[in-house]
Amino acid sequence: MHIPIARQGYPFIAGGLAGIALFFWLDFPLGWGIFGLLTLFVISFFRDPERQSPQEEGAVLSPADGRILLVEEKEMTPFSTRSAIKISIFMSVFNCHVNRIPVSGKIEKVFYRTGKFYSANLDRASAQNEQNALLLFTKEGHEISMVQVAGLIARRIVCWVNQGETIKRGERFGLIRFGSRVDLYLPASTRIRIQRGDKVKAGLTIIGELP
Repeated sequence: MHIPIARQGYPFIAGGLAGIALFFWLDFPLGWGIFGLLTLFVISFFRDPERQSPQEEGAVLSPADGRILLVEEKEMTPFSTRSAIKISIFMSVFNCHVNRIPVSGKIEKVFYRTGKFYSANLDRASAQNEQNALLLFTKEGHEISMVQVAGLIARRIVCWVNQGETIKRGERFGLIRFGSRVDLYLPASTRIRIQRGDKVKAGLTIIGELP
C-alpha cells in the first residue's frame, strides 16, 4: 500500500529508520521497537493523501483536518477592519497536517510573525503565538484570511505559496509540524455550515457558503 508523504517528513522518517537499523544491528529489540513505533507515528503525521475537492459553487472548504474550536463574529481580521466570521480549527498530533486553500483566488499578502508557543487549543494562541497569515481575494472580491498558528509542540510553520500567486480551492498551501491550529476569517455574510465540536477535513468538508 502506497502512503503519500509530505517531503518535509522525509528527514524524520530517515532518522527513525536509521534508529531501527542501529538497534537491530545491536540486537536490542526494545530499541528498534520504540524507533519503529516513532517512525510509524511520523509517517502518519506527514501523510498527504490525494483528495477530490467538492466543486459546489460558492463553497468554502476547510483549510485543515481537525476539530472546530470556535465560530464567532469578529470586528476585524488580521489584515483589515472589516467585520468577519472567525472559524478556528485545532489539529491534534494524530491529524493530517497538510493545509489546503478554502476558496479559489489570488494571494495578496503573506505575513509571518514570531511569538509565543502556547497550546494551540487556547484562545490566546490566536493572538500571541507564532503564526503565518495569508490574505486572499476571490474573483468576486471576497476577502478571506487564513492564519497558520504554531502550538505548544508545533514549532515549525511551512508555507508553500507566495504573494501574487493565483491558487485554486483545495490546493495545498502549507503545513504545521506536530499539533497546531488554523484560523479562518470569512466575510460576515457567509452562511456557516459547521458548528463548534464538528470534525472537518482539509479540502473536503464544506464549512460555509459565500454570498
